[in-house]
Amino acid sequence: MILAPSLLSADFAHLGEELARIERGGAGLVHADVMDGHFVPNLTMGPAIVQAVRRSTRLPVDVHLMVENADSYVDAFIDAGASWVSVHAEVVLHLHRTVGHVRKRGARPGVVLNPATPLSILEEILPDLDYVLLMSVNPGFGGQSFIPATLDKIRRLREQIRVRGLATQIEVDGGVDASNVRALVEAGADVLVAGSAVFGRGDAEEATRQLIQAAS
Repeated sequence: MILAPSLLSADFAHLGEELARIERGGAGLVHADVMDGHFVPNLTMGPAIVQAVRRSTRLPVDVHLMVENADSYVDAFIDAGASWVSVHAEVVLHLHRTVGHVRKRGARPGVVLNPATPLSILEEILPDLDYVLLMSVNPGFGGQSFIPATLDKIRRLREQIRVRGLATQIEVDGGVDASNVRALVEAGADVLVAGSAVFGRGDAEEATRQLIQAAS
């Protein structure tokens, strides 16, 4: 399991120190939630923050674009240092083209599904993806409660990946904490995004370490 602490819950006044703590704790990615105030009801960070993160850690930066017109922002975030880039299937008109462009730019392409978006939307694009990000809360804010039905969705997606002989990873974002990380991994999740469960505990290094241990 790869743990990807979400910057949405980090202390931006001490961002360098926060990144060092999660790196020491064993995190495998840094997750950046990019929100535009249109596709989701919140505004967060732009490429400048991702660039600052890239300079401050050895961890790959996983950028989740919760934005309308995602194609207009992909290049800027890859230029800023994003190693993983995911876009929402709900808003990208020509998904295959977008995924291909992300890969051509040297980043790992992913597609995001909201809780109510069916897995069937992935049927044609799944072989072209490095990962699928399943939202386990409705996107827009940190600190929300995990939607239990996500576990079955993970199992069904894992089975589809297995049957088709693919290497696509499953990432899960929303309400991830010590109470559900083991169940998420058992259901088939490869990457877990955690925000308040890491940065809201006082000691991000120890919280990161404990979440990884709880998942094993």
